[in-house]
Amino acid sequence: MSGLSIFVVEVHDVMREATVAALRSMGHTVASARALDDASPIAGADILMLSAPSAEALGQVRRIRAAHPGIGIIVISAVARDDELVSAYQSGADLVLSKPASLVEVCAAILALQRRLHSLEASAWQCTLNTTSLQLHGPEASVNVSDVECQLLGAFAQSVEHRLCTEKMISIVARGGAAVRKNTLEVQIARLRKKLEQVGAMPPNIKSIRGMGYQLCVPLIVNKDFLSPCHA
Repeated sequence: MSGLSIFVVEVHDVMREATVAALRSMGHTVASARALDDASPIAGADILMLSAPSAEALGQVRRIRAAHPGIGIIVISAVARDDELVSAYQSGADLVLSKPASLVEVCAAILALQRRLHSLEASAWQCTLNTTSLQLHGPEASVNVSDVECQLLGAFAQSVEHRLCTEKMISIVARGGAAVRKNTLEVQIARLRKKLEQVGAMPPNIKSIRGMGYQLCVPLIVNKDFLSPCHA
């Protein structure tokens, strides 16, 4: 996973500087401030880490969540009661840490939220293969696919780790009536890569696995019609 952009708000200078240094050592881009105000660079941040008194933090979290629904929010606060903890989450916090939070705990929380954010990002981005209309849909466009391309993409989607061996792919291409010469499969893969790029899946969208075959590297949803063969 790549590094995140993190904005740290901590009133205590020593703790803020130590937190920033620890997060930067993990490969993150970190900005910081003693307090949160209207000029704070929240818009470009992946995660806001806010250390503030409970009542103050709740109001800030609520406003930030409304203005920036996709940002990850970690609150470090003196949460003493269960109802305060529940209120923090209801206000929009993703994680709540109790003061004093160690750097080890803070870094572990960042890693946990990073995994969650990457998972959400992956699930929100996907291609869809319509086997009835023979169309591949993505975030940027839709393109027509041939019957053979439809079968290859569908087989990728149903296989373990989206991997297909060369023999399986050759058998699919052969069923489409193509003469399977040495470069036939490579031509099919090149065409699929180009069409995936056209719908928004940047390379490497299909990668070669030495001695095995190929792997589809983008999320792909296939409609239920793939249970029967694609139609020309």
